Amino acid sequence: MIKGIVGCKVRGDRDLEPILLKLKSHATQYQGFKGIENLVSEENASVVAMVSTWESLDDWKLWAQSSITQELLLQAETLLIEEPRVTTYRMMMMPGMMWV
Repeated sequence: MIKGIVGCKVRGDRDLEPILLKLKSHATQYQGFKGIENLVSEENASVVAMVSTWESLDDWKLWAQSSITQELLLQAETLLIEEPRVTTYRMMMMPGMMWV
């Protein structure tokens, strides 16, 4: 499993939610998509992260590199203090451990 994270800092007077909803809607159309969460920092409400879960790195890349995803991230940049950070993480499975 892969976690794809798009993190950003939103300008104080801007609403990123409509673009996050479009990104989620677009992601649901892709093979390997498992779910998505939008997170806001408790310490600094301008820090937002969209965390999506994918079956494989290839599934994530197809979505992340699609023209629609790239266009939506470009639209988001007008609402942001700095360019969004896009990162991926592989979930580690520890022997004998159950993930909930």
